[in-house]
Parts: sequence; C-alpha cells; structure tokens
Amino acid sequence: MNAATLAALVFVVFVLGYRFYSGFLAREIYRLREDEPVPSRELEDGVDYVPTKLHVLWGHHFASIAGAAPIVGPSIAVIWGWVPALIWVCLGTVFMGAAHDFSALVISARHRGRSIGDVAGTVVGPRVRTLFLVIISLLTWVVLAVFAYIIATLFVSTPSSIFPINVQIVVAMTLGWLVYKRGMPMFVPSLVCYALLLFAIFQGQAVVDAFPAITELGITTWVVLLLLYSFVASVMPVWLLLQPRDYLNSHQLVTGLVLLSVGLVVLRPEVVAPALNASPEGAPSLIPFLFVTIACGAISGFHGLVSSGTTSKQLSRMTDARPIGYGGMLAEGFLGLMAVLAATAGFESSADWWAHYESWGAANGMAAKLDAFVSGGASFVGALGIPFEIARTFMAVMVIAFAATSLDTGARIQRLVLAELGEAYGIRPMSNRFVAGALGIGAALLLAVTQGGGQGGLALWPLFGTTNQLVAGVTLLVVSVWLKKQGRPIVYTMAPMIAVAAVTAWAMVGNLLDYYGNFETLWLLSLSGTLILALDVWILLEGLRVLRDTQPESAS
Repeated sequence: MNAATLAALVFVVFVLGYRFYSGFLAREIYRLREDEPVPSRELEDGVDYVPTKLHVLWGHHFASIAGAAPIVGPSIAVIWGWVPALIWVCLGTVFMGAAHDFSALVISARHRGRSIGDVAGTVVGPRVRTLFLVIISLLTWVVLAVFAYIIATLFVSTPSSIFPINVQIVVAMTLGWLVYKRGMPMFVPSLVCYALLLFAIFQGQAVVDAFPAITELGITTWVVLLLLYSFVASVMPVWLLLQPRDYLNSHQLVTGLVLLSVGLVVLRPEVVAPALNASPEGAPSLIPFLFVTIACGAISGFHGLVSSGTTSKQLSRMTDARPIGYGGMLAEGFLGLMAVLAATAGFESSADWWAHYESWGAANGMAAKLDAFVSGGASFVGALGIPFEIARTFMAVMVIAFAATSLDTGARIQRLVLAELGEAYGIRPMSNRFVAGALGIGAALLLAVTQGGGQGGLALWPLFGTTNQLVAGVTLLVVSVWLKKQGRPIVYTMAPMIAVAAVTAWAMVGNLLDYYGNFETLWLLSLSGTLILALDVWILLEGLRVLRDTQPESAS
C-alpha cells in the first residue's frame, strides 16, 4: 500500500470531521456564542489568565498536547500491523479524541477556567474532585519525569539538537517581550525568530564540533537541568515563554508536516510492514492494548488537562474553542498518522522492518522508537534534497520542542492542581505558585533519579497509557453529567466514555495480573496501578450514580 495514498485518505476524513461533526457539537450540543464571557477577560491576571489571539493560542495548545507520546505510541503499536494503528488514529481522533479535548475546553471555560478535576467537584461532588485531582497529579508526575528523560535521551543521541533548542528559548522570550511589552504584532517577528531557529538547526553540528564537551553530559545531568528549567517556565507569566515558544513551534509543525507530506508525495514509499500482525513475539493481545498504546494519537486524558488547565484561561472568545480544542486534536492525529507511516514506510525493505520489530521487547524500547520516527521522517524529508543529517536534526528538534512544551505545560498543570488541592483542604502555602511549582518539580525529580541514568520515571511509564485513558473516560463522564443537567444530549460523550473506560480498565487489570506475578521486582507498578484503578472505579461509580439521579436544571 502506498503511504502517500493513506495519508491523503486520512486527511480527507479529518477535514470532513471538522466540517460536520465539530460544527454539530459546537452548534447543537455546546451552543457556543461569540459574545459569552470568558475567564481570560473576567479574571485577567497577566500570569495564567491572559486573553490570547486565536492563532497564537492554537499554536500554544497544539504544541502542549503534541509531545512525544503521539510519536512513541504509534511507533510501538505498528508491531500489530499498520491497519489497526491507522484505523484507531483516524476514527479515534475524529469521534473520541477531538470531541474529548473540545468538551474539556468548553466546560472549563464555563467554570472560570478551572481544571477538569476541580470542575468535577461542582458537577459531580466534592469527594470526586479530590479523587480526580489525585489521579491527575499522579499522571502529571509520571509525565514530567518521563518527558524529561525523553528529551535528555534525544540530546545525548542527537547532540546537534541542543543548540537550536536553547536558541528557541531565547528568541521565544524576546518575541514575548516584543509583543506584550512593545505592542508589536506577533506574526512578522515570529517569522524572523523562526528563521533564526532554522539557522540554528543548520549550525547545530558545528556548535557540537566547536564545543565537544556538550556530548559529555549524561542523561541524568540533562534530566536535572530540564526539570529545573521546567520549574522556572511553569511560574513565569504565560505570555513570556510558553505562548511565544509554542507559536514558534506551530511554525515548525506546519513546516515539518508540509515537508513530511511533500516528501511522501515525492518519494511515494510503499508500506513495508504487514497489514496485520496479530501475535507478535512477547506482545500483549491486540485488543485492548492497541487502544492504550496509542493514546495521544487518538484520545488522551492529558489533553483534557491542557484544555482545562492552561488553554481555557487564555480563550479570548468562546467560539475559538472549536478550532483550538477540536482542530488542535486533528493536527495531533495527523502527527500520529505521520508516526505510523514513518514507522511502516520509512524502512527500505520488509526485512529491515522485521529486524526492528522482531519482538515486543525490541519494539517497546523508548530510544528505539524515537529513532524510528526521527530516521524514518528524515528519509521522507530527504526526498526533497535536504541532506539526511540536517533532516535528522530537524526531526529531532521538532520532537524535542513538542516534548519540552508538554514538559513545561505539565509542570504548570501540576502547580495548578496542587494549588486546587491546597484550596480544598485549607493548605494556604500551596496557593503560592512558587511553593506549588517546587513541590511538583521536586516530586518529579525524586522519581526521575530513583534509578540510574535519570530513567526512574520509566518504572511507572507502563501505567501511562492506561492511566491517561482512564482520565479521559472520567473527563467525558464529568462532561456528560454537566450536559444532562443542561438538558442536552449526552450520547456523544457517553459513547466514547464507555468505550475508553471499558478497554482501559480491561488493559489495567491485565497488566496488574502480570505485575503481581512478579511482585518482588514490580511492586511499585503493582501498588501504583492498583491505587489508580481503585480511584478510577470509585470515581466512575460516583459519577454514574449522579448521572442516574440528575434531572435537567433547564432546557437551555
């Protein structure tokens, strides 16, 4: 099967999904109005609540949700064949993931920009708020530790990416200052800053050659530096670094996806992976594990945390929620599609693919899968005449930039969640952003360094996919309760909620049986997984009870 043809087909489905399904949700279910009040204007504080133009906030939102997960997950899941992975990315994105992100953004914006966990306290009950915030905190804890490790791994494997990533931080802060303190429009200066970033990419290897000591920094050192940086970024005003850098990342996204797409058309590579490989050596069953292995490329609870944790506080108009929430997820679905194609058509032959995916143990390696996407994507870009090493650096910078944004956003979300927990229990110091930020980063740093090489977070990474999807299920349940109270249809949120909750609970139980079989070595996974599953079942039961007993407050 030709990879370019597959990309075109999925793209058409995404366009139709945005045109018709998201329009239906915005018009008939959420009834968005351009003139309704938004938190960014009612609670503007210059730090978290900042009214932001649509194109700028779209870039920030997309870069925040598009970390390494939509690359790593599909790059692992293709071991079951390209057909299951492609179908899940395509249909999951349109009917589940994009609807989930859009819903979380709308309901948060209509509750003063509070996180979905805090909103659950109002919609479902105070006990559910505490339980949900604890699960969110655990998920974000793992995200911080693992994403720092992912970036550190890429810094070590592709040191030419270090210089451009640091240049991006400097030019992004300059851009933020020019826009918000000097009153300049963002678009033209952002193009200049992006040109500087591209120049830095071309000079990345030269800087490494000039300063070879950069290559001597180990993964642990990079993890510590990255987490310390993410603390600083999480307490800074959102307009100074996160917004402008994510806007630059959106330029990089457009450039990367265009280069990948044009490269696909020019190269027209054939998919060398099997259409279906139902029983790979050592792999768990295709169902349900496909649906938790590909999380962020189809539906992700973390996206709901971004939508309700940071994005909802920056909406300048309620109607912007549709292109940002639903449209942003479609863009991530397209990134997940590129990951599927890079990991199935980026190899020269079927033999090369089988050598890379000979067993689950080989396919499940973090570094190997990142390399599969970076190298496979570089082969597509190289079809346009760009030298392979430069193309590889560009792809690595793209992955790192998105992972770094998710790291920063995760740190900010963790800070806000801890503050909400402190508010719930009267712990006043936790309302201070520096105290809450330090607690969140300190916990992630402790987790990261508990194993050699800064990879402590990987001890809990097997729980990420299931926990992430369980959070998505709970988010959709909270939205469903709210919709029922408003007298509106709930089938469009309840159907994906039931599906995602069922398959992820199934996967979690299967994992726990394996973990408890090796309890002496996997005790942390066993106990953490049991706690998360118990909290999730508790929340679902409470939510379903409230949903059953809820009567519409009005027919508005």
